[in-house]
Formats: sequence, structure tokens, C-alpha cells
Amino acid sequence: MTDLDTLVDMGFDKARAELAVKQTGGLQGAIDWLDKNQEKSIEEIKEQADTADTSAESNVDLLAKSLRCKECGKLFRTQLSAEAHAEKTEHVDFEESTEEIAPLTEEQKKSKLEELRQRAAEKRKLQSEEDKIAAKRNEAILRKSTREQQDAKEQLAANEQIKEAEAKRREKQADIEAKKRIQAKIAADKEERRLKAEREKAQRAGQPMPEQNIPAAAPVAASAPKPASAYTEARLRLQTPAGTVQKTFSAETTLFEVAHAVSRENGTEVQTFTSNFPRKTWDQSDFGLTLKEAGWMPSAALIVK
Repeated sequence: MTDLDTLVDMGFDKARAELAVKQTGGLQGAIDWLDKNQEKSIEEIKEQADTADTSAESNVDLLAKSLRCKECGKLFRTQLSAEAHAEKTEHVDFEESTEEIAPLTEEQKKSKLEELRQRAAEKRKLQSEEDKIAAKRNEAILRKSTREQQDAKEQLAANEQIKEAEAKRREKQADIEAKKRIQAKIAADKEERRLKAEREKAQRAGQPMPEQNIPAAAPVAASAPKPASAYTEARLRLQTPAGTVQKTFSAETTLFEVAHAVSRENGTEVQTFTSNFPRKTWDQSDFGLTLKEAGWMPSAALIVK
């Protein structure tokens, strides 16, 4: 079996192996040469080989048979082998030698082959571990990004629900005020018709015009309690399956916002609010009401389900 066949059998690319044998002339040098140039492309290797061949042809009579490391005494067939040795050991003192390096025995070839196989296996193992670490890091980054996106979506959805509840509350309040204006107009028209009828009746009877009676305002008792509408905040005691929550909210806070606050406090998903006295339940269709409209001012104790 030739040195080229041995290198191919070891797993080296045939084109690289041919260049290695051509550059070094033997198995040991070829192995060192392949190890040093394993990161280079085949084009770069060929270009360097052509340059080296041109230089060698012009200086063939000046070349020594080997290079010796003056620091450890090891011999090398080629300059490339010596450079590989220098990179591994940081030895920098070399000299030319007329001593010819004996070819490897079969035992040495087997030993060198086993060494290369072990080094290749270690390199593959190291690369595999680095790939696993990189994959775990990328997975953690992806999980964090997904979690942040989900939190942002949930917050956006909650904000939209709050806006929707606020819009419904304003719409409902506008309807109430419109009904009040209509009722006041109806009452004013009715009173005007009554007064007109009385004036016409008095004219027909030749009687003086009746005076409009304006009821005197009832005196306000000095000790009257402060009405619920005068409060601007409500103190709520909310009994949830996860425990009691006590919070203070503004009078214009909607029931939906209270439910959202309870959810953020202890994770309870609110479906209804119930008061024991008077016995009443507010479900999700009522969550557009404000605390003032729900009658929870100035304080309320509620069961949350």
C-alpha cells in the first residue's frame, strides 16, 4: 500500500493527500502537512504548492535534506512541517541539516494513524459540545423573546379591554343624561300646558291670573351625613379564592379595571362580584359600570368568583 493509499484510507481527501505526498515525499511529513493545512481551501494549498515548486526548482542545489529544531533536536522533511512544529511548541530556533529522515516503519505508521484518529475524534467531540451549548443559548433567547412578546400581547389586550369598558361607560352615561334631559323637557312641557290651561280658565271666568307656586327649599339639616356621591374614592374589601384583597380605587374606576387589578394581585380570573347586603351580583356584562354607578361608594365588601 502506498503512502497516498494510506492517507486516503485514513479519511483524508484524495486531492489534499496527493498534494501532501508531493510536497513532503513521505507519510510522516504528509500527515504533518495535512494537519497544518486542514483549515485552508484546496485552491490556497495548490497556489502555495506552485509557489513552493517554483522556488524549489530555482534553488534545488541549495536545499538541505532536513530541518532540525535546535531546541528539541527533532528533524523535519519540509519547512511546512517545521512551521507546524513551531506553532504547536512555540520553538523558533531551526537549522538546516544534511541528515536524511528515515521512512516510517509499519508500526510507526499505525501509531501515527491512531494518534490522528484520536485527535480528529476529540475535535469532533469538542465541536459537538460547542454546538450543543450554542443551541441551548439560542433556545433560551427564543424562549425569552416569545415570553416577552406574549406579555406584551396580554398587556395590549388588557389595555384595549379597559378602553372598551371606558367607552361603554361613557356611552351609558351619555344615554342616562340624554334620558334625564328628555324627562325634564317632558315635565317642563306638561307644567307649561297646565299653567296655560289655568290661565285660559281664569280668563273665561273673569278671575285674576293664578300665581305660580314655587315650593320652598327644604332646610338642610346641619347634621346630615355626607352623601355617597360626594366621595371620590372607594375602599373595597374583595374576598377571592386566593385570599382577601383590600384596595382603594377612584370613583370613576370601572368594574373591569377592578377585576384586572385582582387578577394581577393574586391571579384570580374574575367572573362575578357579589355583595351580601343588599344581596346583588354583578357579572361581566356589568363590568363597564364605574364604582359610583355600581353603588360601591364609599366602601364595599364583595365576594369574588
